[in-house]
Amino acid sequence: MPQYHNRELSWLEFNQRVLAQAFRDDLPLLERVKFLAISASNLDEFFQVRVGSLMLLRRSGRKTRDNSGYTPSRNLAAIRERVLKMNADQYGLLNRTLLPTLAEKGIVLLPAAQLTDSQRAQTAIAFDDNISPLLTPLAVDPDSAPPIVPALQIVLACTLHDPADQTSRHVLIPIPENLPRRISISTDDETTAFILIEDLIATHADRLFPGENITATTAFRVTRNGDIAVQEEDATDLADEMEDVLTARRFADTVRLEIRADAPRDLSALVQKVTASSAQEIYRHAGPLGLSSFMELAFLPDYDHLRDEDWPAQNSPSIAPGASMFETIAAGDVLLFHPYESFDPVIRLIEEAAADPDVIAIKQILYRTARQSRIIDALIRAAENGKHVTVLVELKARFDEARNLNRADELQRAGAQIVYGVKNLKTHAKICLVLRRESGHIRRYVHLGTGNYNETTSRLYTDLSYLTCKSEYGNDASLLFNAVTGRSKLLRFQRLIPAPSAMKPRLLDLIAGEAERAKQGLPAKIIAKTNALQDPDIIAALYAASQAGVEIKLNVRGICCLIPGEKFSKNITVISVIDRYLEHARLFYFHQGGDPLVFIASADWMTRNLEKRVELMIPIDEKTIKRRLIKILETYFNDNRNAWRILRDGTSTPVLPAKGEKPFRAQEHFYQQSRRAAKAREHERSMTFEPHVPQD
Repeated sequence: MPQYHNRELSWLEFNQRVLAQAFRDDLPLLERVKFLAISASNLDEFFQVRVGSLMLLRRSGRKTRDNSGYTPSRNLAAIRERVLKMNADQYGLLNRTLLPTLAEKGIVLLPAAQLTDSQRAQTAIAFDDNISPLLTPLAVDPDSAPPIVPALQIVLACTLHDPADQTSRHVLIPIPENLPRRISISTDDETTAFILIEDLIATHADRLFPGENITATTAFRVTRNGDIAVQEEDATDLADEMEDVLTARRFADTVRLEIRADAPRDLSALVQKVTASSAQEIYRHAGPLGLSSFMELAFLPDYDHLRDEDWPAQNSPSIAPGASMFETIAAGDVLLFHPYESFDPVIRLIEEAAADPDVIAIKQILYRTARQSRIIDALIRAAENGKHVTVLVELKARFDEARNLNRADELQRAGAQIVYGVKNLKTHAKICLVLRRESGHIRRYVHLGTGNYNETTSRLYTDLSYLTCKSEYGNDASLLFNAVTGRSKLLRFQRLIPAPSAMKPRLLDLIAGEAERAKQGLPAKIIAKTNALQDPDIIAALYAASQAGVEIKLNVRGICCLIPGEKFSKNITVISVIDRYLEHARLFYFHQGGDPLVFIASADWMTRNLEKRVELMIPIDEKTIKRRLIKILETYFNDNRNAWRILRDGTSTPVLPAKGEKPFRAQEHFYQQSRRAAKAREHERSMTFEPHVPQD
């Protein structure tokens, strides 16, 4: 039997766990809507990337089986079957539970047919003033090539009838992305009522076609192949080549056609022809398309009572308010656990470096950044202040390429030295190096993390930051930047463990070391937290360690191709935690005969991360920080509220409290813990008397 779960089906099971949050009636209503929207957004990206690549393989005639024994054709068939079930769950929940409950709470989605005369007049004004001028109808001529519609935009297909000559024709109306999906409607009471823009346009589209009547409409949405890569061997200018990729992605081959289940038969056939979709690519939905846009409902003002209570990020007890980050780090290494502890100290380090006259240089890798990024603004100021600023901007960060291009251009205009990634590899390491002149010497301050330099996601993702000025880490940081900017080899590192050169061999050695101790009858244990586990060599090593008697506990948020609970994996437990924050930190523990080795990392245990990306695994030696990281790892396995156990067939089952056991939620525990620590440190500082010193 295959010893690996199918990668795509494992990912779909993860997305089902996300969707399961929307089914929980113990969660606030708008949080449930949010999880529904997240599950839909996840599916959009899944079709663009994974389904797109599988369709390319099938079209090329490839029949090679993956590690789970699936050919591309069988994989696509299994994906379709699983997605159809997921779609049925999504729309059943939306129609039978969420929309009726939202209406009860005063948030009402109005069908066009139920608008009153005054409401219809409101929509007519909105259409004429703010919508109609932005619409560009596309005629469908049977004798000409069909119009090409952009990806992931809702398009209205219309049948027009001309009463003068009794002829009919078809047009498509793409709805621009800069128009809001939700159009507010005034009501006689205090409800928040709205109509979806496609319904509003369908109601008034005849205004676009004088002398013709609209006899039928339906909405559809196309997902296109997003797995289009830069041909780096032929690319003379990576930035220009990436712009071509972005254009190609908008008009690439169709991988999914979503259409309303109530679409008239002739319009359905027309849309299928226009989009060149096969029957296997069509998904008919019993409700609004593009459920990811329902995310904005989760943030409606005046409905805080339908949301989770706020968990504000706390100040780290290790960092005194207003203290210089350079002085703080020089006094001792700092660990930050985001979002429970604020990301602000990381930003402050870069902002202080930009202004500090003793700072000579800043070097940083940027993979995904916020739309309004204080970090990039600080790097621009640093360059304008005459500091040597080097920024590696990863243009191949999928779906963030356009933003990265724009911000790289801003940095370059300010005088920063820009490097566009590494040829044939993605650069995914999270590192910032600040070089500062102190007492006639240069001291290196380093930030190393598991998450992106993104202020927005730092409030939504759990990640770890490690700040140090230890010389061996600083020297390695310089080696890394020299390697990625100067195209030298990732060699001679003292502490940091880079991929693709050293991380995978080191992990395999560490796993084998635990297996060898188990064979000798010694205690042996591995605990790992990662977002995905797919690499066949790592999985095989874990199986061997399990059979040798190593206790293995894995916390894998998403894809898990390892099969737990079989004879070859009897000592392996796998959980997945899905809660209000997206679990993103990578953290590994090896018992090492009672002298544990602990690492944080930017990389998941996937072949792409370990062999095809520039990544970093960071050993943590400082005893207090190491103990804290071990405790964090162990805490997740006590969760009986938001943890799922991965089963041998690849499905998941919720971890529930045992009889007499108290409910325990890891994320809530971490928040309360950080809150108590911040309050205790604040109290301690308030009790410290600082005398006024007379000034000369």
